[in-house]
Amino acid sequence: MVTPTQIPDILSPEFAENPYPVYRVMRESAPLIRHEPTDSYLISRYDDVERAFKDKASHFTTDNYDWQVEPVHGKTILQLSGREHAVRRALVAPAFRGDDLQRKFLPVIERNARELIDGFRRTGGTDLVDSFATRFPVNVIADMLGLDKADHARFHGWYTSVIAFLGNLAGDPEIAAAGERTRAEFAAYMFPLIEERRRNPGDDLLSTLCAAEIDGVRMSDEDIKAFCSLLLAAGGETTDKAIAALFANLLAHPEQLAAVREDRGLIDRAFAETLRYTPPVQMIMRQTAVEVTVSGGVIPAGATVTCLIGAANRDPERYREPDAFDIFRDDLATTTAFSAAAGHLAFALGRHFCVGALLARAEVETAVNQLLDAMPDLRLAEGFEPVERGVFTRGPASLPVRFTPVRG
Repeated sequence: MVTPTQIPDILSPEFAENPYPVYRVMRESAPLIRHEPTDSYLISRYDDVERAFKDKASHFTTDNYDWQVEPVHGKTILQLSGREHAVRRALVAPAFRGDDLQRKFLPVIERNARELIDGFRRTGGTDLVDSFATRFPVNVIADMLGLDKADHARFHGWYTSVIAFLGNLAGDPEIAAAGERTRAEFAAYMFPLIEERRRNPGDDLLSTLCAAEIDGVRMSDEDIKAFCSLLLAAGGETTDKAIAALFANLLAHPEQLAAVREDRGLIDRAFAETLRYTPPVQMIMRQTAVEVTVSGGVIPAGATVTCLIGAANRDPERYREPDAFDIFRDDLATTTAFSAAAGHLAFALGRHFCVGALLARAEVETAVNQLLDAMPDLRLAEGFEPVERGVFTRGPASLPVRFTPVRG
């Protein structure tokens, strides 16, 4: 197996500028690439990435998170398996679905969206990335946990540092050091709060995590801190980029934007198609427990596997006209798009499917509804073309829009 010389490296400026043409060549010509700079194997076809996410733990594991995630978050639920994983997931999952999500946290989501939109609804123009997308999910998570939103700048700095660490494919030592400093700073911030909530619980998610118990098992202070760190980073960065990308995609397809504006029931379709077409997380790693055969060759046991979600989500073997953004496509089921049976791979699949998928859905539905109400004739600023940034995570760097303010 060789790496064709015509394929730009995933660390190259050409790839960073637009990875999708590169993904196409990978799928067609080199579905398995031994990538020396990251000491990993790149897989790009839908069937292979789906298998890496869904296959039994005896084949693909999350052991890579020991070095990829633990240095910045501490030991998280992502690294656990078997009963230990099942119990920890059962402790945290109720807050992200059903009654808790609707009763306790939907009002938090709606209030935070309204407060941010109040800052620009009468101005006639704003940058949706700067004034809304980068702030909204972090504010929601801070409120859910009962943290002080006045510390927003610190939260944003922390999760930006964590995401930079996770996406540090080139091994920059300064980025690595900053990520590890963030772990210490976040621990110093959270441990006194966890201690206080154990003594005086409230109605917030942090108190719920402190009190949760299954079969005599409770989460330790370290468990809770690590989960909160993971929630801020994963929930902040991904929803931030998803909201920005959704609007960039709809603004580039005015007829689909008009359809969503008229029928808000299409928001789920627009979100699901955005997750497929421009996934916020472009790659997730796994580790092989045994030798595994995939398209293009064999991956040895104990190897890191870089699963290229952005490539798999545009595999023509899985999707019709995969390079077209189409909220009406009939090969992406909306009913399962936010569950472990999703057709797209943006939330991963299987036992490590994103626990916050329904929270993200609630945030996006609320944000899109409120933003379209406030900006009924939403349009891009004249002459502006959205530019995506990022390799590990990716989304529009800026999204200046204009609109006629709604009075009253």
